[in-house]
Amino acid sequence: MRRSFTTALERYGYTMTAAADGLTGLELFRDGAFDLLVLDVMLPGLDGIGLCRRVRETSLVPVLMMSARGDGLDVVAGLEAGADDYVVKPVDTYVLVARIRSLLRRATYAPVPAPGGAPDADPGTGGPVLVFGDLTVDTAGMEVSVAGSPVALTPTELKLLLEFAAHPGVVLERHTLLRDVWDYGWDGDSRVVDLCVQRLRRKLGRERIETVRGFGYKLRR
Repeated sequence: MRRSFTTALERYGYTMTAAADGLTGLELFRDGAFDLLVLDVMLPGLDGIGLCRRVRETSLVPVLMMSARGDGLDVVAGLEAGADDYVVKPVDTYVLVARIRSLLRRATYAPVPAPGGAPDADPGTGGPVLVFGDLTVDTAGMEVSVAGSPVALTPTELKLLLEFAAHPGVVLERHTLLRDVWDYGWDGDSRVVDLCVQRLRRKLGRERIETVRGFGYKLRR
């Protein structure tokens, strides 16, 4: 499967580096520069979930997790470890490529500043700086801080926060977030939303994002 996916993705123009086990993959990652990681949960030695945790200690690189059990604990464990998305094996190459493209778009996401700026615009950047209590979101510099301390977010976490910040106090349904943040043009698994919100809460404060039961989430003003 590793050789098959490597060959297929190279045909789409990607430069691939493959590893047969988690420890080798970790060494290759530390020695190189990568735009995205695709991790199989069932790796020998250091499994994909453990590898994802090790990667997240030093890097915010997008991570796509592969699992053979779409309804099992692997998905939850992978997303809690810091993965941005997952696919269930067997997976068609075109689905894998679509998920990769979506993750790479998130990693290079840059919102267009509002015409004429905004009341809280930072003159040094030309883009609005949004403030919600002690939470500050610089939408031009793509920087987030809580009580003046910078907070490191993965590209997916940042895009999710920007979506909330663009609609403060508005309830955003899970399927809307799947469409606008994860680029799902089909029904997706809402667990990716729930677990990404949980990660945001750990970093920003649990009270920052409110759950509206039966509907979705909203950012408190």
